[in-house]
Amino acid sequence: MKVYRQRVRTMRISQLAEHTGVPASTLRFYETAGLLPAERTPAGYRRYGQDSVRRLEFIGAAQHLGLPLAEIADLLVRWESGSCTQVKDELRPRVADRIAEAGHRAAELDRFTAVLRQALAHLTELPDRSGRCDPRCTFLSSPTTERWRAAPVACSLTGDGVAERAEQWRHLLSGAVAETIVDGVRLEVRAPAEAAELLAGLFTPAA
Repeated sequence: MKVYRQRVRTMRISQLAEHTGVPASTLRFYETAGLLPAERTPAGYRRYGQDSVRRLEFIGAAQHLGLPLAEIADLLVRWESGSCTQVKDELRPRVADRIAEAGHRAAELDRFTAVLRQALAHLTELPDRSGRCDPRCTFLSSPTTERWRAAPVACSLTGDGVAERAEQWRHLLSGAVAETIVDGVRLEVRAPAEAAELLAGLFTPAA
């Protein structure tokens, strides 16, 4: 943000906007947000002093560091009444937080870049086809996506068969230990040896 020093003691909003490069609409918004107070003339016009220019410099510098307006408002209170050392003490942890956030975003971008590189490499390896893309296109099962899709499951049991099968599952899983994994839940069945026969029956399609 380019800022010019003013020799005049007060400025109207149009003059402040012209000499700081900050649009008048932004100046009004800053006033509403409590960042840039303005005096009023008897006719109701806003008047700004030289301190407003310095205040805008501070706001612009803080925004450049990625600080939200709420934090800038807090800092302005210290900037107005505190020492330079106190302002630095207020700024230091906030800037450190921004560094940490930037590091997290950088890591996310690195992971996304890796995904893009894998996709590009996979696209390069795919054979050229003259026809339109369809479900046979192997890019639909690229290394960056699921390599398999579960087949639709439909229960063919009816009536009492559904209740009986549900009771069999409840009996089998009553001693199971659940472990959350990336794709869902893993169940470790701890049951007597005869449970193996029941488990096999549960996965055997009905005749």
